[in-house]
Amino acid sequence: MPGESQLREFFTYLRFPSVSADPARVAEMAACAAWLRAKLAALGFDAALHPTPGPPVVLARRASPRPGAPTLLIYGHYDVQPADPPTLWASPPFEPEVRDGLVYARGATDNKGQTFAHILGTEAWLAAHGDLPVNLIYLLDGEEEIGSPHFGAVLRARAADLACDAILVSDTSMVAPGQPAVACGLRGIVCVDLRVSGPATDLHSGAFGGAVANPAAELARLLAALHDEAGRVAIPGFYDQVAPIDPAEAAGWRTLAFDEGEVLRATGSPALAGEAGFTTLERIWGRPTAEVNGITAGYQGPGSKTIIPAHASAKLSFRLVPHQSPGDIARKVQAFFAAQAAPGVAVATTYDHGGDPFYADPNTPFGRLVREALRETFGREAVLVREGLSIPVVSLLRQELGRDAVLVGLGLPDCSAHGPNETFPLEHLDRGIALHLAILQRLAG
Repeated sequence: MPGESQLREFFTYLRFPSVSADPARVAEMAACAAWLRAKLAALGFDAALHPTPGPPVVLARRASPRPGAPTLLIYGHYDVQPADPPTLWASPPFEPEVRDGLVYARGATDNKGQTFAHILGTEAWLAAHGDLPVNLIYLLDGEEEIGSPHFGAVLRARAADLACDAILVSDTSMVAPGQPAVACGLRGIVCVDLRVSGPATDLHSGAFGGAVANPAAELARLLAALHDEAGRVAIPGFYDQVAPIDPAEAAGWRTLAFDEGEVLRATGSPALAGEAGFTTLERIWGRPTAEVNGITAGYQGPGSKTIIPAHASAKLSFRLVPHQSPGDIARKVQAFFAAQAAPGVAVATTYDHGGDPFYADPNTPFGRLVREALRETFGREAVLVREGLSIPVVSLLRQELGRDAVLVGLGLPDCSAHGPNETFPLEHLDRGIALHLAILQRLAG
């Protein structure tokens, strides 16, 4: 189990409500970044905050005294998802609690626990050895949860300071408890806002119902048109650039200890669903999707208010796979809804943000090194997987720094990242420290 001081610091980190999507949290974002900078500076890093039009990026560098030592860059993010609705949390989302060996807090897994395990690993190495065996860079983003809109500019401006031999990202999940994994691929993403406008103001549904189009009903029709009866996305051209899943890779996934019943237990869903003709893992890891993330329309208070609402809106996200392009998909989404619009309403589709899908060879020298470190730490061979989630920064790091990241998860599939009652196993804080030490030792060799 983590030591008392380690746990105290971890809890301090989790208490920052560093929600990048919330404009009211600007001060808390800045305070969290300043705390991280101070923590890394106390470990002897040249640590600085690099301002952006949004939250700052934390960049910390410490050189090894060894001539010719390789440079490892560790990326993470300190921003978290909103904790709404708070009523679904068993304990306050920014007041961490330990129950049954799990830390409950927003950001516990995504991404504070995983990143902090590496920082604590660096602290443990320095306490034991005094100096680092490699040059080490921490690059901590404050806008990952909103697509890192300003991160690319920091990468370009600080390219000389970020030159490295290897990149490590711990922002994914293990396949199951005790089973380490290296994620070879991530899905990309496109997020849009869909708005349907009708009358200039809310109207009495008795006086005008049947005479004017209802934006709420029209929004429901548009959203229902997103998929066909087989669960495929019905947008023309949506699948044009989709890379088929390699049969050998799919065969490897079928050997994993994956329990679809556990998915039902973890999600509370009554049944699995999705695109026909694919397994659950294939749908999550290798196929694109269209999801409705939120709907706003009309009166939703107590009792009745018989109106035709003036506006209705929805937030949508589309997960992409190689070789889909966010820009191409965004244009096809906009064209689809424009073509579907009824004469009595105006439909506007606004692009919010996006990120490219990612796939990398897991058999590079650093990739093999990380898998050896995972075997030492967990006592089992790491399996090769993909992740259904999106980390647009990973493709950006490849583009700007010329290095593919190795993705190693310390979370669990049922950690409830982005949902209520997010968790991180205390044991994984210890395992993350041990993994970090094993990576440093091998990379130095």
